[in-house]
Amino acid sequence: MSTQITGRPAARAPRERAPRRGFGKWFATTGWRHLIGVALCIYAAFPLLYVLSASLNPNGTLLSSNGFFTTVGFNSYVELFQNEQRPFAAWFVNTLFIGLTTAAASVFLGALAAYSFSRMRFTGRRVGLVSLLIVQIFPQLLAVVAIFILLTSLGDVFPVLGIDSQIALIMVYLGGALGVNTYLMYGFFNTVPVEIDEAAKIDGAGHARIFFTMILRLVAPILAVVGLLSFISSTSDFVIASVILVSPENQTLAVGLYSYVSEEFTSNWSVFAAGAVLAAIPVMALFLFLQKYIVGGLTAGAGK
Repeated sequence: MSTQITGRPAARAPRERAPRRGFGKWFATTGWRHLIGVALCIYAAFPLLYVLSASLNPNGTLLSSNGFFTTVGFNSYVELFQNEQRPFAAWFVNTLFIGLTTAAASVFLGALAAYSFSRMRFTGRRVGLVSLLIVQIFPQLLAVVAIFILLTSLGDVFPVLGIDSQIALIMVYLGGALGVNTYLMYGFFNTVPVEIDEAAKIDGAGHARIFFTMILRLVAPILAVVGLLSFISSTSDFVIASVILVSPENQTLAVGLYSYVSEEFTSNWSVFAAGAVLAAIPVMALFLFLQKYIVGGLTAGAGK
């Protein structure tokens, strides 16, 4: 018997399709999760769309913007930059300067203190950690009167640290956030193996070289988180900034925009909403920039 050999591969048997699940079974297993996700997205997007719609409404009220984007105009955005008594551009620059400076200084000082508490052993170390934790129980808002009196007295000697000084406001923010940032970073620094420091010391590296060239790369996620939180808290603060910053040209966005809605008969919510939309852009941009460090900072730092 002869067998005919051909170059064609043997035909594969058709795959059997898995039986389709019914809607009820799909909804019971995974469908309800999609429903909750859609509901949460709508819940989160509604305030954003409402403020954006109000900023494009030339009528100047929030009640008339219940119908989303029924009236669209950019008059409110133009008015923001044309009002000489309310310098929005100066507020924007002041907010960026205060926010970025506070974030950078908070990360640097907090990282130095956290490294010291995590890697060094000295007298009063545990007492210092407990003191930092206890001090953070009392919010900075309780010290507004004391801060005002202190800056008034300092302004007589050092005008740069007195009332209506942006440097003084940055110092106040640093003093209030240093404790919680240090304690937060301290827990993350403890996750970095001490053997890395010991190996570097054998090669002759000191604490400064270990800190700047090795440890900072390994703790990149917590640095990004602390920087983002410091920037958000300093740019959105109203109470302390309104007490310290008096002149309109020195104020931040949170303080300056309040003047659009603080007066009883001349409130302009449309301009206020337009300013709020523009004020959210730096925060969103910084978050998008730091997102890759938050997600992949630990892996990238360990690989280097």
